[in-house]
Amino acid sequence: MKTVLRLSATMGLALAVGAAAPASGPPELAYRLTEGQNLNAFVRDGAVAAHLLLRNGNDPRILVGFPAGNSGVGLWFERTARSPDWRLDVAPRPLTQDGLHGIVAEASAAVPRLVPRQAVLSNIRFLRDYQAVGTFPAELATKAVVAGDTITWRRRRLDGAPGYALAVQVLDGRIENGAIVAGKAGRIRVRITALTGDTPLTPIPMAQLLNGHAAADPAARNALAFLSYREKFLAGSWRFDTYFGRDTLMSVRLLMPALQPVAIESGLNAVIARLSPGGEVAHEEGIGEFAILANRKSGRGGDAAELDYGMVDDDYMLGPVVADYLLGSGRSRAAAYLAQPLTSEADPGHREAVGASLVRNLRFVLEQARGFAAAPSTRTLVAIKPGRKTGEWRDSEEGLGRGIYAYDVNGALVPAAVESADRLLRAGLLDAYLSADDRALFGKAGGIARVWRERAPALFRVAVPAATAATEVRRYAATLGVPAAPALAALGTQPMVFHALSLDADGSPVRIVNSDEGFMLLFGQPSPTDLDTYVGAIMRPFPAGLMTDIGLLVANPAFASTDAQARFTPSAYHGAVVWSWQQALLAAGLRRQLGRGDLPAATRARLVAAQAALWKAIAASRAVRSSELWSWTYGGGRYRIQAFGAGKTDVDESNAAQLWSTVYLAVRPPGEE
Repeated sequence: MKTVLRLSATMGLALAVGAAAPASGPPELAYRLTEGQNLNAFVRDGAVAAHLLLRNGNDPRILVGFPAGNSGVGLWFERTARSPDWRLDVAPRPLTQDGLHGIVAEASAAVPRLVPRQAVLSNIRFLRDYQAVGTFPAELATKAVVAGDTITWRRRRLDGAPGYALAVQVLDGRIENGAIVAGKAGRIRVRITALTGDTPLTPIPMAQLLNGHAAADPAARNALAFLSYREKFLAGSWRFDTYFGRDTLMSVRLLMPALQPVAIESGLNAVIARLSPGGEVAHEEGIGEFAILANRKSGRGGDAAELDYGMVDDDYMLGPVVADYLLGSGRSRAAAYLAQPLTSEADPGHREAVGASLVRNLRFVLEQARGFAAAPSTRTLVAIKPGRKTGEWRDSEEGLGRGIYAYDVNGALVPAAVESADRLLRAGLLDAYLSADDRALFGKAGGIARVWRERAPALFRVAVPAATAATEVRRYAATLGVPAAPALAALGTQPMVFHALSLDADGSPVRIVNSDEGFMLLFGQPSPTDLDTYVGAIMRPFPAGLMTDIGLLVANPAFASTDAQARFTPSAYHGAVVWSWQQALLAAGLRRQLGRGDLPAATRARLVAAQAALWKAIAASRAVRSSELWSWTYGGGRYRIQAFGAGKTDVDESNAAQLWSTVYLAVRPPGEE
């Protein structure tokens, strides 16, 4: 632990508890859940929204994340010989004190000692960094103050604004040489007070959030309510308590049948307000103290948001999502929404109509797509940005298998975005916002889209001869300790054909079976032959395809190199793991395809069978469905869910509340829509 200062008991109590008392009466939203080694408790009431996490295992910690400013406070303890087995004795209650908002809660741990190692009070991104790599900026360091039975950390923001506070008051036990020592009963019991001074967000009341079509799923409703605000939707808690463009767009699209218009428009407005001057969608925002430090390093002052435009997939999501909303909401509401003025987050001095901003994005899309339409080849596909390994939703360093042309972007999203420009143009909704040059460009959208649909997916086609595929499946299954027989039986005698995860710089495919076929089903209209081939490929049992007892995996490297297999493990963030929203994406896509009237009976039957198998796996993972992702173990003849982050080799941990994992409120099994 950093240097400890000792003050009188009276002063220590003032720092820890202050003059205010917790709010009386039940909060607007309060719930808890345990996931892996994390005990999570959420509360939202008025100006307070907070997520308390108590970490078990040998590396215990107390952490509180706040949607306000994407801020948080965390206390990491030294390793313990055994898990503290945290128990939440008094659930978090909202607390406002000295202009700061937060919570007070009581918890107990079944260990003889807890030795504070490091406290971090700042923006969540710095807490994330400390959790991942053990470092944070020196400017954020704060000393612990011990006063009687309480240890307090408190600091103002770097710009002098109200900052952050964390106090741990020992109720059962004592503080001894900087350590918290258990009482006679062998347990430590503490009162935790956590506060932030960052500006609160404005929650969307449940009555304005969901409509009557939403599923009666308390866990998903709670998570969505905690993550939904007028200003923006949050990607996930605790690790992403702020805006992410891709997460917002995919969640709005999949939730659309269950959302009220005000909620849909709040989500879309958050994305549109953060467009770059050239029309790119912002991936993530850096706000609060993160922005202060970033601005200082770049020679600017203040806390203006730092907007990250490093991703490429979200640029091609906005158009299709907006088009689906506008073309289904009636002409008068669509026109009123497009005329609504928004202040730019990228340029706070600029204000323009939603329609004008949308045209900026669609103009960008069409300009990026024209090269391939004129000369279809790998070189004219949309690549991730130079010098990066990430560029779409698989945004870990190894997520694309070191390729630079992503299948989901080029095979599905670019043509869907171009088509959305054509759809909106033909509907006449953009007339008031198009210049003469725009009209000429948008008038070519239909032809551009056709070339992309016909030529781009074929560049990602991989065909592995049946005998080779069987050998590779058998070898890979042995390395994982999973059975090969079901997968081998599903392979048959025909080549294993699938779309590569990505292409590398010279156009060679990264031969990883992947779940991104869901984008094609939701945003495209594949031929019956392609539906049979590519849906069939991913629905085969793992490790030939992606299906397991506990969900659809997002990646299967059985046909890739051994080096790639070592990077796409069940412990990798985008490896052989299950992401909840990717299952929902595929389910929504299958439903959309089954709504077509041009499918042969045999193809329809195969899609119905795939739909049934997928929903059976989704049902098997219902207990963790609102979390971000999960991994698995195999034993006793079946796959078993393992919370991501609970395994010793897992590279990170899952969010307990994830925005795009709430989409099952709208994506429902056949017969329940």
